[in-house]
Amino acid sequence: MTDTASRHDKQQDQNVAAHDVAAPATRPEWAAARRIVVKIGSALLVERGSGQLKSDWLASVMDDVAALAAAGREVVIVSSGAIALGRHMLRLPAGPLDLEQSQAAAAVGQISLAHAYQDFARARGLTAAQILVTLGDTEERRRYLNARHTIERLLALKAIPVVNENDTVATTEIRYGDNDRLSARVASMVSADCLVLLSDIDGLYTAPPNSSAAATRLDVVTEITPEIEAMAGDAGTELSKGGMKTKIEAAKIARAAGCDMVITSGKVDNPLSALTNGAAATWFLAPSDPVTAKQRWISGQLEPKGVIVVDVGAEKAMISGKSLLPAGVTAVSGGFDRGDVVIIRTASGHELGRGLVAYAKADAERIIGKRSAEIAEILGFAGRAELIHRDDMALNRALANGPPPQPI
Repeated sequence: MTDTASRHDKQQDQNVAAHDVAAPATRPEWAAARRIVVKIGSALLVERGSGQLKSDWLASVMDDVAALAAAGREVVIVSSGAIALGRHMLRLPAGPLDLEQSQAAAAVGQISLAHAYQDFARARGLTAAQILVTLGDTEERRRYLNARHTIERLLALKAIPVVNENDTVATTEIRYGDNDRLSARVASMVSADCLVLLSDIDGLYTAPPNSSAAATRLDVVTEITPEIEAMAGDAGTELSKGGMKTKIEAAKIARAAGCDMVITSGKVDNPLSALTNGAAATWFLAPSDPVTAKQRWISGQLEPKGVIVVDVGAEKAMISGKSLLPAGVTAVSGGFDRGDVVIIRTASGHELGRGLVAYAKADAERIIGKRSAEIAEILGFAGRAELIHRDDMALNRALANGPPPQPI
């Protein structure tokens, strides 16, 4: 992942929340981003009048995705559109839909949407994968881990995950939800470098550009102040519930995870290539890199559910940047489940750090002190080799006896 903190030092020294200096042809944040989440809204995907998929536009987006993949960059797409497509197929009336109508439309439209992504990806030598989630899947720890591991594996296999809201069963998301915030949570979950919100407007303006001649676009935002929030107004159509307010909320989520976010126009063909060529946009720069943000989230924002005590060998291994294996654990306590946060204690009782545990307490008790190769025989299933993976821990360097751990 990129070192976002060092990239932003110069801008932070300016002590400004936003400025309007013209961006270079390709911003360094975009050039350096290796893992990218792209959010596509219904209004960009579906013709409002006919209810038909904008095939030519989507083809241009997938051309961009193919180019990014060929350059070794990883792309996750968060896509709306199922309800907008399905309501046309079911001949539902114009205007707001009730909950049951929305769910029915999503059930029908989801099939067409998935096939469209599959066909456009296949035509470019890519493999598309569909993942249906709700906001709850990014908040509840076990579901969060399942979704994250699935997306990570798909990316490792060079597939393009297409994430959609599971509107056929989710009620809250249909009534109040939006894919702006969902895409930010997905970006946080996969430790993305950059979140791209393709919009019907090319960024955040000081006032609605269609109603004020004095409105100017902010090129860079380094802090979301009350003044920045006041610039966002409600907007949307029957096809799109998202407005600038939800995009500001998305920026808060992304920045807290160390992920840069950019709002740019999706009303042009090849919008991702346009970013490479210096397209008009508003960049929300994160104050720290994804790894640091994740460590901070683990160590300070979740309630520990138990304690894991490690021996001296495991302590030294973790300090050097390695994962915690069952063989190095001497005791466990508490009532934790898979994906919960636990405290990691040394043999002398110091809190070495915290981490997301890969096994529930009952299973952990059975495998502590054992070699990873014995896990399958003991538990009856092939679980993870690590009790806590190094990517899922945040160590307390002040208490650790030795050099600081390697970046994880």
